[in-house]
Amino acid sequence: MSSPLSRRTFLRGTGVSLALPFLDAMWGRKALAAPDAVPPKRLVTICASLGIYGPDFFPTDSGDGYAVTPYLKMIEAHRKDFTVFSNVSHPDQNGRDGHASEMTWLTGARHPGLGGFRNTISLDQFIAEKIGFETRYPSLQFNTGGGGSQSYTRSGVMIPADSSPSKVFAKLFLDGSTWEKEQQIRKLHEGRSIMDAVSEEAKRLQKRFGTGDRDKLDEYFTSVREMELRLQKSEAWVNKPKPKVDAQAPQDIKDEKDLIGRMNLLFDLIPLAFQTDSTRAITMLVQGRGDVPAIPGVKTDHHNLSHHGQDPEKIAQLRLIETAELTALKGLLTKLKAKKEGAKSLLDNTAVLYGSNLGNANSHDWHNLPLLLAGGGFKHGSHHTGDAKNNTPMGNLFVTLLQNMGIEASSFATSTGTLTI
Repeated sequence: MSSPLSRRTFLRGTGVSLALPFLDAMWGRKALAAPDAVPPKRLVTICASLGIYGPDFFPTDSGDGYAVTPYLKMIEAHRKDFTVFSNVSHPDQNGRDGHASEMTWLTGARHPGLGGFRNTISLDQFIAEKIGFETRYPSLQFNTGGGGSQSYTRSGVMIPADSSPSKVFAKLFLDGSTWEKEQQIRKLHEGRSIMDAVSEEAKRLQKRFGTGDRDKLDEYFTSVREMELRLQKSEAWVNKPKPKVDAQAPQDIKDEKDLIGRMNLLFDLIPLAFQTDSTRAITMLVQGRGDVPAIPGVKTDHHNLSHHGQDPEKIAQLRLIETAELTALKGLLTKLKAKKEGAKSLLDNTAVLYGSNLGNANSHDWHNLPLLLAGGGFKHGSHHTGDAKNNTPMGNLFVTLLQNMGIEASSFATSTGTLTI
């Protein structure tokens, strides 16, 4: 094998800069034999801001042998890859309104939005301060609709999120002037792949690699093409006239009510961003809106359903939304687990925190948050339960996540220690 490839190796074409995933050739023979020659750790946090229906999420028993609930059944294929937590929360989250805790899910600041409140640094931005200089983007922020995020600077300023998958894709892969980027986006809309611009260089590069690296590149290039096709299809719907039939027209992916479609497109980008080491910290806010999600069987707006008042019909519709969200999460975990980095999977190197800032959205209760942690190299498969009256600070989990990424930290927010996983 020739000298190790730089981890910053790109394939370049007109208006395009396509970063490569981690390959064995980037480590070299000597590095591959070293015990510490491992890909970096990453973190993605996903918050469903309108809550997660507790009775369908929380197991009734603890430990490894817990019985799966209806929601956990959706991701049971990954049971050994995730841990469920009960009775974990940030203290003192009573704020200006019932949804104020959305802004402190990753910061742990007390009394959000009340007089004199000033937010503190979020978990992802703390990570960005420590290791963000090692990647093109210190962090990325996604949102399924709107510009809000849960990422806050040390001075308490919110960092706006991206909700457009095509713009995120351009940010990750398209290089050059504004005109060149616009031209490349136009080509994508016309069905011309980003791979067309770098194909010759890709072929030359592949000749240098062993079978393992060639397989990884094939898998990665396939992922890029698949993402392009999804973006092309979603854009194509905008200009297609709806058929004149005596039936409800299909929902357009550009429709802001298509919550799950937007989730899936953004989830598709996460493995690509991590594989190319474009960033190591991603936050995603799944933001329910005041309209009816484009999900079969749902007839009431998401916010209204979250305040179901124990109405069976509303709960049934809420389950349809949240089941679809858990199915999307399963897709993300499956993609991360399928991609290999050395002897491990991308999921082994990526901690995925999924949950909500509301323990009981019906009553705006911020105790006992529904939380699930997948991947990251932890020993999973259990349901960890804390004290129902004196919840474990969520900051303890944050300290554990920071230490898992190799960041020296003994405290974060209101932590009192670590949370053993």
